[in-house]
Formats: sequence, structure tokens, C-alpha cells
Amino acid sequence: MTKLTLGSHPHMLGFEQLERLLERTAKSGNEGYPPYNIEQTSQTSYRITLAVAGFADDDLSITIEDRQLVIRGRQTDDGTERVFLHRGIAARQFQRSFVLADGVEVEEAVIENGLLHVDLRLSRPETVVQTIDIRKG
Repeated sequence: MTKLTLGSHPHMLGFEQLERLLERTAKSGNEGYPPYNIEQTSQTSYRITLAVAGFADDDLSITIEDRQLVIRGRQTDDGTERVFLHRGIAARQFQRSFVLADGVEVEEAVIENGLLHVDLRLSRPETVVQTIDIRKG
């Protein structure tokens, strides 16, 4: 028996890109750091909030790569010689990825009180009805 994939189903023309996005999301393997929330703030807007305590603005970068929102954090060493008796606050780098649907755009990113807020907006295109003329052969 052959495996029927989403892109090869006869009624799902042009959905190969969606199948690739699903595979890429499944393989992304985001461990658990930093913790995050995703909330719907209105019918057409969303907010992703990441707990990034200890990261400065310059330590964070947000990019969109092939419809994928990528948030990276890398803390820089301040160069001072410090002796820790206990080090419980990890100074590690991270990368979080979120696949964006068509029409979802990043509005802004704000950092406050150790939380990074990334606001997204969904722009819904108008419904277009197209009539196809049938010519005589």
C-alpha cells in the first residue's frame, strides 16, 4: 500500500508547500526554553510572548525566513571576572521558530519586564469570484 500524502491527493492541488511547512514544524524540535505563550488578542491579531529575563535588546534578534518567524537570543559576557558560589540562572542561547500562515505579518516587538511580546496581524484578502469563459473548440 502506498502512502497518500497531502500534496499527492487528487483534490488538494497546490498544497505541497503546506505539507513542507508541516514537516519543517515537526522537525524543528524546540526543547522548552524559553517558555512562551500564544494568545489571540482579537479576531485578526495574535501575540507571542517569550520569557526572556536576563536578555537585553541587543541580545535578541527576530527574523522572518521563508514564512517562519525565528527568534534568537544570545547573551554576551560582560567581561568582568565574577566568582559564582551558585549559578542557577542559565546564560544560554536559544532559538524559537513559529511557522506563519499566508497573510500573517509581524506588527511589532516589544520587551518589557523580562517578557518579549511579538504582535502579529492576519490580513484577510477579499473573496474573489472569478468566472472562466468556455470557448468553443
